[in-house]
Amino acid sequence: MKKIFVALMALVLSTPSFAQLSSGGFSLDKSTLYYGFRIGLNISSFSGEEVQIDGAKSGFNIGGVVGLHLKDDSPVMLESGLYYSERGAKDGKERVNYQNLEIPLLVKYGIALDDQISVLPYLGPVFARACWGKTKQSIDGNPIETVGTFDEKKAKTGGLNRANLGLKFGCGVEYTNIYAELGYFIGLTNVCKSGTYNPDGTLHSNTFYINFGVNF
Repeated sequence: MKKIFVALMALVLSTPSFAQLSSGGFSLDKSTLYYGFRIGLNISSFSGEEVQIDGAKSGFNIGGVVGLHLKDDSPVMLESGLYYSERGAKDGKERVNYQNLEIPLLVKYGIALDDQISVLPYLGPVFARACWGKTKQSIDGNPIETVGTFDEKKAKTGGLNRANLGLKFGCGVEYTNIYAELGYFIGLTNVCKSGTYNPDGTLHSNTFYINFGVNF
């Protein structure tokens, strides 16, 4: 996976043809529709009452986006897409891992600083569904074992709920076609059934992220 990440970043940074394409983020006089590629780092954790595994763990996300200016001369944009995102939490050697497919629906507002640089704060809901995952855990002092994150009988999480609705907010910066963003995902729905990690059955998945990519 690291080799894939390095290859994609090398492609983004070394391809001059991106500069010849119409800028996606804020060039209102060039295009009302834009596309983009994103890849970045996740720092995810759980929150909730009496959560027993609440340390942050790292992962990555990758995805493609499509956006639309509401009008040719409007700074307001709607952006959606599809992301693969790694989430979970850890505590010492114990860690919960799972992978999400996510569809955001963001409202962006473009602020042009000059002809090449724009700032784009954004806010909107995210619809996510967990697909698969593994949990490393110990029970009653036994050695660490690996079980399915969604296994209701074996996982100390009690088996996570796969569907998750969240709220994403953050801010992006675009220089010509190069894009970077910093943001946070707040889990709004309870992703956990009942398990050892959270006896009260309340668990929310939250993620801080930093992404890089291109718009065209």
